[in-house]
Amino acid sequence: MSSKKEMLLNVAEELFYHHGFHSIGLKRIITDAEIAIMTLYNHFDSKDHLIVEVLLRREQRYLEQLRQYADNKAQSLFLNLAEGHARWLMEHESRGCMFLRAKEEFGGDSEHMIVQTVHAHKKHVMTLIKKLDASITDRDMIRFFLLLEGSTALAETQDVGIVCRELLDMTRNSFKSSHTG
Repeated sequence: MSSKKEMLLNVAEELFYHHGFHSIGLKRIITDAEIAIMTLYNHFDSKDHLIVEVLLRREQRYLEQLRQYADNKAQSLFLNLAEGHARWLMEHESRGCMFLRAKEEFGGDSEHMIVQTVHAHKKHVMTLIKKLDASITDRDMIRFFLLLEGSTALAETQDVGIVCRELLDMTRNSFKSSHTG
């Protein structure tokens, strides 16, 4: 990937995460990235395509973090994944799920490429978990996802350290001996 494209994606992700998608225009992105508008259009057909690529890169980093934490065989898979998620929350400012924020802004059209990217992301997380342990029931998946999503939402308004501790405690108590990976 070219250094200019990398810079564009990094700047766009930061601006979108802090200010939202609709409130940030391409002019602000190219100004902050210190690149020409033609450079942006050489890499992306539109702002929507830029947003999708930002989301896909973020997804890749998040899934990789979950994979890294999943390897601890000494404790349950769910606890490992909850630790990976908690680390993600601690390392990133607590502004909620960037994907759900995108859905809020573009959700009026279920066929919109950004909305479809958001839906695919949530499915990709579930698919990763199922690949790590095929015996996970649909009910356990939903219960675990509620813990992940709830902790992400609550970290927006509460101390992220406390939220993460409670996420881990609730995961331990909800999935005591199941799914050891």
